[in-house]
Amino acid sequence: MDYKDTIDLQNIPQHVAFIMDGNGRWAKKQGQHRLFGHAAGVESVKEVIKTAREIGISFLTMYAFSTENWSRPSEEVEGLMNLLVEAITNEVDEMHQNGVRLLTIGDIKGLPGNCYDSLMAAMERTKDNQNLTLVLALNYSARQEILEAAKKLTELVQDGSKSLDQIQEQDFAQLLQTKDIPDPELLIRTSGECRISNFLLWQLSYTELYFTETHWPDFRRDALLEAICAYQKRERRFGMVSEQIKKA
Repeated sequence: MDYKDTIDLQNIPQHVAFIMDGNGRWAKKQGQHRLFGHAAGVESVKEVIKTAREIGISFLTMYAFSTENWSRPSEEVEGLMNLLVEAITNEVDEMHQNGVRLLTIGDIKGLPGNCYDSLMAAMERTKDNQNLTLVLALNYSARQEILEAAKKLTELVQDGSKSLDQIQEQDFAQLLQTKDIPDPELLIRTSGECRISNFLLWQLSYTELYFTETHWPDFRRDALLEAICAYQKRERRFGMVSEQIKKA
């Protein structure tokens, strides 16, 4: 089935976020090392970006490495960092040619120096591109992001820039690392896990959640289009009732 023929191109989510899960389990099924799965997962990232450009998605945010992932075996962490550098180096030219802008969220200064340097160079190279924005969440923790924003807001109150009565939701949102990025309309998590795992906790408040048994290395064009189809069958009410949505 070609899901491209069934999706409504006028109802494409502007921003889709991904928890790319199942690389290790996929590799194990192939009788391979976990890093083999991570390498295969890079190909899925490339195909998802290509498909997103094709159907008009403007923002992709991908949970590439969490602060909790440092607790994994050192061999795997080192391999992931090397894979990250390799992927950025190999793909930045094509990203730039296709008008893809690279951004990051998370504490990238906590990454190894070669990773940080590669990311900074790629972001500088692609900063003016406008076809699609790819946001990599690296060394990222949503709780830490919220905590840091709360600290900044406290400082604004303490120095008199804000009063407690003035503070609105948008004031807090502007202190998050995603301040210039719209909240995701759709979150996709692969490999059958049904949890958020400390990812975009503030930004996902009204996001549609889509969970699939497919491991990330097998998540390609048709899998993304199938998720978009499922999204388009949902009614996003934002606290209202169906009749109110239909009137609007």
